Amino acid sequence: MSAVERVRAAYRRIDEVDRPEVWIALRPEADALAAAAEVDARVRAGEDLPLAGTTLAVKDNVDVAGLPTTAGCPSYGVAPATRTAPAVQRLVDAGAVVLGKTNLDQFATGLVGTRSPYGAVRHATLPERVSGGSSSGSAVAVGLGVADVAIGTDTAGSGRVPAAFHGIVGIKTTLGLVPTSGVVPACRSYDVVTTFTRDLGLGALATRLMVGPDEADPTGRVWPADVRLGLRPDPVVAVPRAADLVPLSAGWRAAFAEAVDSVRRTGARVVEVDVSPMLEAARLLYDGAIVAERYAAVGEFLERAHASGDPGVDPVVARIVLGGREVPAAAYVHDREALDRARADALATLAGADLLLLPTTTEHPTIAAVQADPVGINRRLGTYTNFVNLLDLAAVAVPAGEADGGPFGVTVLARAFDDQLALDLAARLRDVQADRGTGESGTAGTGPLGAAPGGVAPHGAVPWSSRGTGDGPVVDTGVEIAVFGAHLRGQPLNGQLHELGARFVRQVATSDAYRLAALDTVPPKPGLVRAGAGEGASIAGEAWLVSFAGLGRLLATLPAPMLLGPVELDDGTWVVGFGCALDAASAGQDITEHASWPAYLASRTPGHPVAVR
Repeated sequence: MSAVERVRAAYRRIDEVDRPEVWIALRPEADALAAAAEVDARVRAGEDLPLAGTTLAVKDNVDVAGLPTTAGCPSYGVAPATRTAPAVQRLVDAGAVVLGKTNLDQFATGLVGTRSPYGAVRHATLPERVSGGSSSGSAVAVGLGVADVAIGTDTAGSGRVPAAFHGIVGIKTTLGLVPTSGVVPACRSYDVVTTFTRDLGLGALATRLMVGPDEADPTGRVWPADVRLGLRPDPVVAVPRAADLVPLSAGWRAAFAEAVDSVRRTGARVVEVDVSPMLEAARLLYDGAIVAERYAAVGEFLERAHASGDPGVDPVVARIVLGGREVPAAAYVHDREALDRARADALATLAGADLLLLPTTTEHPTIAAVQADPVGINRRLGTYTNFVNLLDLAAVAVPAGEADGGPFGVTVLARAFDDQLALDLAARLRDVQADRGTGESGTAGTGPLGAAPGGVAPHGAVPWSSRGTGDGPVVDTGVEIAVFGAHLRGQPLNGQLHELGARFVRQVATSDAYRLAALDTVPPKPGLVRAGAGEGASIAGEAWLVSFAGLGRLLATLPAPMLLGPVELDDGTWVVGFGCALDAASAGQDITEHASWPAYLASRTPGHPVAVR
């Protein structure tokens, strides 16, 4: 639908659900419609706007020009922001229309969604239960079908716990990839701007658009040259021991066991690991000296507001933040050193595993239960989330069925910069759900855009190496290379690409300027050589995306007579591709008539016809 139509539908939905506690500042409908009309005009003018026709909700600790940023405290957000945070601006530039600012646990301190003078944010469909925090309003805006994309922030799990409660997707990148300029800090060293969406593809797209350095953010990081761009077909996935799952409610423990079974159904090998040191490291966020960062962020304001009896200050939040006031500098340094050791220990625990699967949280409490025990339950909800940013891990929270009468979710964790691997396993888990007939479950259903670009095509019991590529890369770097022989999917050297973290992109074919020869090599492989326009045939192959360092490693280990160089495709574009020395091709058997290496191999198998393009 057009941007204008989508915005009108969003405001109708806002009226239907009547959930005022979701919003701190709702943009006037006329203003949103005017912005949507501009988006539609840009599309008609030929601009490529990947988020055209989508609505956006923004957590109210992230700046949007013209709207105050309260961080959940009315006296904190006095004047409207003069600049939109870069992470949000990038989505707006891509065609998303901001609907307004959403409610949150005050100063992003909490995982429950009840610590706000603007009211406790009720769950989208189970109103007696908490929505999850601190990004409560953003998650509910998506869960209710009002917003297609919502911005959250995540320091201790605020971009993941609400996703689990609502059966939606929460993507939390590696620290520093999405700029945090224009964000009221909670713990500046560990804050991440996140996305909530109803489907994985749209979340990946929005996240990719947000990633990138900003000159105002000194903590920014960029993708490394050896970034892994794709998950191998048979990854090793670590899961916690039974002893590490004791905090789960019985229903959530059973649901997690089913999720682990789903991981196995993707073709992954599951191994149990001891995650108790990670769970122990999580205590440093609130029980150690790291809480001094919360005081450094907003402590002086809270001291003044608390002393003046400001009724808008949440007492639980004030107690937590002000608790960091007297932390000695030496204690802070000591705990940062402890985290350095914990990160090294975590990497050692995950040695040999590609990813770690955890339940996102422990249970789904009622609002009444949280009011009776506001600190204890909140602490328990962070059992599997509080350590993630401290240990510099990336995370993708996804639906994984139901438990205790509501949605259940798991989180795929990855080492720093292995974000794409977590996204790929999440996509495979979604496909297993589809195979079982449950689809991409969640309270919100399918978003108005349907599947985002790069979605997985329908399939049966097919090896993962032959399936689609998940929901498209969140990584916007790398080199596309064309392969025509032993590196194709199903061929003996394809594993070399997976070891480099390469990602299958699409089927390709050369122009008619190429000839193909069967070479006398071990293992057998073809050699591609350029003969001249019209002097050969269009040879079928595959395009893979590989990191710059991966391409260098591939070139450095390439045996003679194989070469890497420019190859012309049938659409007139040129890519890096495999070829071979001319003398080796001349000495081999000309198999150009088969137009592909698999077709030639099939022709040598009794009962298989020769495939000719």
